[in-house]
Amino acid sequence: MANLELNKLFAAPLVAGVVFMGAGFIGELIVHPKTPKQPAIALGSAPTQQAAAPAAQPAAARAVEPISPLLASANLENGRALAQRLCASCHTFNEGGRNGVGPNLWNIVNKGHAQVPGFNYSPANRALADKPWDYEALNAFLAAPAQAMPGTRMAFAGIPNAQQRADVILYLRSLSPNPAPLP
Repeated sequence: MANLELNKLFAAPLVAGVVFMGAGFIGELIVHPKTPKQPAIALGSAPTQQAAAPAAQPAAARAVEPISPLLASANLENGRALAQRLCASCHTFNEGGRNGVGPNLWNIVNKGHAQVPGFNYSPANRALADKPWDYEALNAFLAAPAQAMPGTRMAFAGIPNAQQRADVILYLRSLSPNPAPLP
């Protein structure tokens, strides 16, 4: 009787293998799979092409459109709504407000970089502490934070629309007892 049990133990995996092989064969007959003529992705060449693409762009293509002309027609209420929707999850806007993931943005226009007390700024931001957040600096940063300040900790893709950036900047300008003069 013991020999019969041992035979069952060896036969079970063999029978299972034959059943799975037969199911695969029948599945190929029913489905008719087709092998692609060329691979869907090329693993060896993609990284070099992507790395070369940004370097091939001229500096003018990466430049941000000046914001000064758009500030005259900017809409404060649109800026407030955009800031609440895009920025309020990380920043506060009230005077004396707490720091969140990002610093409080009260009175930020024309204030130096990395100036909010008690906030742990990235080294990239601290390196610009002597430069003000003027309109064009805010514009470049809001367009693409990682491009304007390489090494920033701000994980925000940016606002691609120049008029929307102008609206947000006008709103940030209004967050002051003495708003900075428009250019």
